[in-house]
Amino acid sequence: MLKSDFYYDLPEHLIAQEPLLERSASRLLHLDGRSALLEDRRFTDLVNLLDTGDLLVFNDTSVIPARLFGNKATGGKVEILIERVLNERSALAHLRASKTPNEGVEIHLTAGYCCKVKARRKDLYVLEFNSQDGVEAMLSIIGQVPLPPYIHRIEDDHRDRTRYQTVYARQPGAVAAPTAGLHFDNGLLEGLKAKGVDTAFLTLHVGSGTFQPVRVENLDAHRMHPEYCRVDETVVERVNLARQRGKRVVAVGTTAVRALETAALEGGLKPYLGETALFIKPGFHFNCVDAMITNFHLPESTLLTLVCAFGGYEPVMAAYRHAVEQAYRFFSYGDAMFLTRRNSSS
Repeated sequence: MLKSDFYYDLPEHLIAQEPLLERSASRLLHLDGRSALLEDRRFTDLVNLLDTGDLLVFNDTSVIPARLFGNKATGGKVEILIERVLNERSALAHLRASKTPNEGVEIHLTAGYCCKVKARRKDLYVLEFNSQDGVEAMLSIIGQVPLPPYIHRIEDDHRDRTRYQTVYARQPGAVAAPTAGLHFDNGLLEGLKAKGVDTAFLTLHVGSGTFQPVRVENLDAHRMHPEYCRVDETVVERVNLARQRGKRVVAVGTTAVRALETAALEGGLKPYLGETALFIKPGFHFNCVDAMITNFHLPESTLLTLVCAFGGYEPVMAAYRHAVEQAYRFFSYGDAMFLTRRNSSS
């Protein structure tokens, strides 16, 4: 399929710029992958959509304040977006400047911090910082939440520090939130637990590549940015237990889907630790996930191709048209979908 097959028209005013006052107050569009039926619901209806013994798999990555602003010695402004912390003094990052910084250039930050461009790796740069306490400690002091480019605020505010983070985040390393998880609050989690819904946690550190557009029309030519992924033995055991009981494995977000399916590429789910560059598009064979919760994604994005692969191209695109007509809120701070896999027997 082509990138243009995944285009849809989205009015600008439907792109959510702020989080709702309450996490679980979002709307939820339910798409049955087998019948293609749509239902308009509230996110709290998730308790009724899940059965006792179903397994919810969450991504427990934590967003780091990965955006920095600085100046070169010439005065030129530089925006830094950390892709990955390499060690105590170095990080891999994207740079935005009027002129591409050369190797050896120093970038002066705030509070006495600075960094030097050490090397270039394709479209990324290796930066060495002068922070004696480590890169992550420096980011906690001067870094900003890396809000997506479709949120038209250059700087974060106090709400983003907590709301662009899931309530169960515990593994620092992401530069973008696993946004399907932003709808869960402690009250909803307790309600799901009381119903007997099981939970498991994996880690996929969302990289800045999630913001990068697909630049080729032929999707077969697109290459994903690799991201850190960990699926441990506990997740495998709980997935196998759900299977034995005839219950569903429900992934919270596209990142959880990609992590589980990466660990199950050979058919059976196995522990996995490493990087994943798995690109899921229509025609992909799912080995693990039966249902998923996800936000609404950008037109022509790899996230939308994943959802179409899962719920069926025509049903998902029809669901997106319905969401636009019904004025759902889109993208990171927007509303959500619950969909079952098109070819699932569950």
